[in-house]
Amino acid sequence: MEALWMLPLLVIPVLFLTSSTFVFYFKKFFYVAYMMLLAMVTIPICILKSGGRDVENMRVIRFMVRHVKYFLGLRFEVSGWEHLQTEGPYVIISNHQSSLDVLGMMEVLPDRCTTIAKKELLWAGTVGLVCWLGGIVFINRKKTSDAKSVMSEAAKTMMQEQLRLWVFPEGTRNQKGDILPFKKGAFHLAVQAQAPIIPIVFSSYSNFYLRKEKEFKSGTITLKILPKIETKGLDSDDVSSLSDQSYALMRSTFLELSGKSAQSNGPSNH
Repeated sequence: MEALWMLPLLVIPVLFLTSSTFVFYFKKFFYVAYMMLLAMVTIPICILKSGGRDVENMRVIRFMVRHVKYFLGLRFEVSGWEHLQTEGPYVIISNHQSSLDVLGMMEVLPDRCTTIAKKELLWAGTVGLVCWLGGIVFINRKKTSDAKSVMSEAAKTMMQEQLRLWVFPEGTRNQKGDILPFKKGAFHLAVQAQAPIIPIVFSSYSNFYLRKEKEFKSGTITLKILPKIETKGLDSDDVSSLSDQSYALMRSTFLELSGKSAQSNGPSNH
């Protein structure tokens, strides 16, 4: 019987050294399971600290999640910290490559900042509950009218409660080696709240994380925080040009961080 117990202890290190597919699935499973476990521990702390749903709980969540990168062999290099030293409400926009973005977000998340997420996340067990406690704003992406009214409410809340909101304007995860066209919600939100936009660009994960090829190695992610884009005096007619300006800026930064030229022929297969 003892020999049987020892078997996994011998097999797992061998698989780690010989099978990149095993490493991929092991790290993915570990990440999801460990985040669920962390959320379970975080829920009672948030309830005791804030009594329920409150953006201040994001401080607790940030503290609890920050060490997870070490288990996955990830490092973050952040530049442009000074651009987050902005008083009052603002909207952060960033590119979205995978669920690992959460780790980068927690690396730089300012105080009184929460995020906008798809409604499905609410049903993700303990993680969904801790997201709700952190004041995360949930939107139904399938209903544009719902999303618009949620954004309108969020703009009012931002001004009343001096909140910051983090939005992924691509609207979905994208690992195509480029940035997808932006949806307009984040820009309507910023204009309605007359709050500046602070773009944050994550470098490409393709040198360590490839979903299709089942690869998940150790790696370094560069986060570049860009100067704020003012929206004071802008109205809904300016949303498209604001979105285009932000997209061009973030795309050129992303390609620069990923060692590609802005003239590269669109998204690659990675």
